[in-house]
Amino acid sequence: MEDLLAQVGQFSPYILMFVVIYFFFLRPQMKRQKQELSFAKEIKKGDKVITKSGMHGKIVELNNTDDTCVVETGAGKIKFERSSLSLELSAKLNK
Repeated sequence: MEDLLAQVGQFSPYILMFVVIYFFFLRPQMKRQKQELSFAKEIKKGDKVITKSGMHGKIVELNNTDDTCVVETGAGKIKFERSSLSLELSAKLNK
């Protein structure tokens, strides 16, 4: 019995480190990915958005077959992947 406790005691720092990494890094990242996916699915024509590269514009066309959208900017219309739209920046723009 003491040998088993000693073996578990040797691995406890590694188990604790994994738990800390999971709750502070992996879990929040997975939650953020879900939010970004739902944001990309919920955009509609007329929404003002900002891309991750900083381009400001308004959605004028959505294509569900290849998950793209056309954004009208000051320079004209540009086609983007929906995943290139920034959730955080667009949320700040629409406040």
